Amino acid sequence: MGFFNKLKSSLTKTRKSFTEKIEQLVIGYADINEECLDELEEILISADVGVHTTMKLMDDVRAGIKKKEINSPQDLQPFLIKRIGEILSTGEDKACIAQTGPTVLLVIGVNGVGKTTTIGKLAKYYKNKNKSVILAAADTFRAAAIDQLQIWGNRANADVIAHTEGADPAAVVFDALKAAISRKADILIIDTAGRLHTKANLMDELNKIYRVIKREIPDAPHETLLILDATTGQNAIHQAELFTKAAPISGVILTKLDGTAKGGVVIGIKEQLAMPVKWIGVGEGEDDLQPFDAEDFATALFEK
Repeated sequence: MGFFNKLKSSLTKTRKSFTEKIEQLVIGYADINEECLDELEEILISADVGVHTTMKLMDDVRAGIKKKEINSPQDLQPFLIKRIGEILSTGEDKACIAQTGPTVLLVIGVNGVGKTTTIGKLAKYYKNKNKSVILAAADTFRAAAIDQLQIWGNRANADVIAHTEGADPAAVVFDALKAAISRKADILIIDTAGRLHTKANLMDELNKIYRVIKREIPDAPHETLLILDATTGQNAIHQAELFTKAAPISGVILTKLDGTAKGGVVIGIKEQLAMPVKWIGVGEGEDDLQPFDAEDFATALFEK
């Protein structure tokens, strides 16, 4: 099965809570009235598009009615497909690659979102592109995080720079940067501890890691990627808002799209936070993480 078909399959639950309900709405009303619009609003919110983004879409729909772009319930779905496609297509989604030296990717996110596993899949993706990859095991707080990353490093044939559990994460990052430079690695991916906004010490540690990176490679990190779990819906957007206060996030990796009816959260992240979704995960396999493509996502969301 190709990745597009996996994506389409992973959005099955979201389609049932979103696209199919819109189709039923179109059939159920002869004319557009307030009751019809109220039901459309409920459908958008139930798909975890988010209240803010739902209100914006509803404003667009009402404006479309006034401009005679929407004349009947049958016009609602093509209008929404076009508008959602425009939202998903805004912003820069492509991965940032360094012009010279190693590309440094700093990966952050709370525990439980599949951070270390996703880093392993990222390593595999770049190895498949014939890139040399080094992984930095800077999550020294969580038990077995280092072992887990080393397992993924072996699978992806990527070197892992690690110290012992409880070691200084910034020291691990320093050694990994030196290794990436001396070995002329293409990609350095740094795993970090699951950081909650309430844990000031962990946020301080993140700032320390930034300082170490900047000292060794002034242009790095080239990406700071926040991993979010799609199954948490609006909580993922809340997490993203909190993390933006602690780090200059360049993009989001959205995992576990295959296990949720809340795939509409992608639209909310793009519209509400103006934050690009750069990667999406649609399964447990090593190749089930791929760069986000707005057109493919919109097509997979609405295609029967």
